[in-house]
Amino acid sequence: MVYLTRKERFNAAHKLWVEDWSKQKNFEVFGKCSNPNWHGHNYSLFVTVKGKPDPQTGFVIDAKKLSSLVKELIVDKLDHSNLNLDVAFIPKNLQPTTENLVILIWKELEPHIKGCQLHSIRLEETENIFAEYFGE
Repeated sequence: MVYLTRKERFNAAHKLWVEDWSKQKNFEVFGKCSNPNWHGHNYSLFVTVKGKPDPQTGFVIDAKKLSSLVKELIVDKLDHSNLNLDVAFIPKNLQPTTENLVILIWKELEPHIKGCQLHSIRLEETENIFAEYFGE
C-alpha cells in the first residue's frame, strides 16, 4: 500500500463560544478563539489517500486531480470565510474546532475519491496544534 499526501492551505476566521456560559468562562475555555469579533488562523490541510500504484502511470491518484478536488470541494469554500457563518457543510450549532473540521472535511471528500481510498485528513491550526481523522 502506498500513501500519497496533498497539502493545501486556507485562511479562515471562527469564534468558539457557548451561549449558556459567561464571557469569562468562554475565555477560560476557548482563550483567543472566543473573541467576540472573531479570530483567524492560517490552516494547512493534508489529505492522504492510499492504494496501489497504477501499472501504467505509477500513480495512486493523479496528484493534480486530487489537488483540484480538494480545492473545489474544501479550500474554495473555507478560504477567507467565517467558519461559523459562511460554510454550508458546517452545521451552525457545531463548534468549528479543528477536531470537528477534520471530520466534516472527510465527509465532504470521501465520496469523491475514486481509484484509491481516503486514508486521513490532517488539519494544522497552528504550528503547534493539529488534528487528524482516519474515518472511524
